[in-house]
Amino acid sequence: MGLARQAQGKKVLNAAYTGQIKVRFADTDANGHTFFGSYPVLADEVVSEYLAQIGWDAGPDGDYLTFTVNCNIDFVGECLAWDILEVSCGFSKMGNSSCLIEFEMLNTTTQEIATRGSFTYVFVDKTTRKSRPIPQRVRDAIIAAQPELEG
Repeated sequence: MGLARQAQGKKVLNAAYTGQIKVRFADTDANGHTFFGSYPVLADEVVSEYLAQIGWDAGPDGDYLTFTVNCNIDFVGECLAWDILEVSCGFSKMGNSSCLIEFEMLNTTTQEIATRGSFTYVFVDKTTRKSRPIPQRVRDAIIAAQPELEG
């Protein structure tokens, strides 16, 4: 929560990709605001656009899978049905078999940050389901999109 408190309501993420998504009525709860469990789904939709853009998908013939092993979200501001969220994302860490992508969601209606969070992905062998190194073509694609991660 330190980052959220530090820069509450102000953009702080240096994003590699930004996309938009609308909060649907179905994403809200009985209080009329976005249900907390909807935020990771909304963020994942836009993060997935970025992953597809850089060639992340192994496809049906690939020899690996990726598991989301951690999802972290800090709530900063409220969103209502029909608000448009601008989701900015980018990788912040890349290890041997895992990587961390961070995101920030700006409510374009209020111009305030709604959430900040991250997803941790682990690459696994498709057959054994055991951890395996990030495929070189995926690693190269991530570094091509975000050269600051090299090294």
